[in-house]
Amino acid sequence: MSAWQCAIRGCGAQFPDAEATIRHQATAHDTHTCRICDADVPEGYFAIRHALDEHSRAEYVRAYEFDADAVREREWVKTVVESAVDVDDLAEQLADDEG
Repeated sequence: MSAWQCAIRGCGAQFPDAEATIRHQATAHDTHTCRICDADVPEGYFAIRHALDEHSRAEYVRAYEFDADAVREREWVKTVVESAVDVDDLAEQLADDEG
């Protein structure tokens, strides 16, 4: 069984590592429009990263109607991914692939 699975609703694709999973989320799924600032960001990890890094926790809770547990879960996901992947480097690679 794979160690990483895409958690975007309805997907469930499995991958050997975090980087492959995040790459999949950014390239195989539609973008997500942030409910706070209307920015279009890749779905999945990058959407979580955007919300947590660019907005306050209160804004995130209000816009997405989350409770504290839901926010903590997303903070945990962000921490786990960032401990396994150089996400800034991956973001640059993805931008280079697009351009």
